[in-house]
Amino acid sequence: RRGMRELDILLSGYLSTRYPRAACDEREWFHRLLETSDDTLWRYFYQDLTPEEPTLAALVETIRRTAAPHS
Repeated sequence: RRGMRELDILLSGYLSTRYPRAACDEREWFHRLLETSDDTLWRYFYQDLTPEEPTLAALVETIRRTAAPHS
C-alpha cells in the first residue's frame, strides 16, 4: 500500500494483470521500483520524470501501458 490512492490503483492493476506472469528479473525491478518515494513515483507515472536506469524506465512504461484503458 502506497500513500497515494492513484499509485495504489495503478500498481495494483499491474500486480493483478502482469506481475503473475512476469519474468523473475521484471519482478525484481518491480520490487526496486517500490522502494522509490511516492513523490518520485507520481512524477514517473503522471508527470515528466523518466528513471535514469533504462530497465526501470522500461518497467515504468510497461506499468503505464498495463493501466491504460483498452478500447
